[in-house]
Amino acid sequence: MNTALKKQIDEMTENELKEMLRKDYLRKLTRYRITDDFYKKKYGMDFYGFEKENIVEKQNYSFEVESDAEEWELAIDGIGTIEKKMKELIGGN
Repeated sequence: MNTALKKQIDEMTENELKEMLRKDYLRKLTRYRITDDFYKKKYGMDFYGFEKENIVEKQNYSFEVESDAEEWELAIDGIGTIEKKMKELIGGN
């Protein structure tokens, strides 16, 4: 790690570090939720309905739909991961 960066981190209080992480988590969570909302509107259903209805197959595995499915799944996974990390951060675990 860069010496100047390490020094700056070492000088931060625990609360400052937590606040920095919290803001980063919120930024990522917002991006993931925007992606989720976009695809919900595009397909008229949530991701689980999209999977259950097997939309990728119904759309003949088109590049667009497969790409959407991958990006949407990453967003859903990201939401779960970030929410878990935020709970750990807030709870101190």
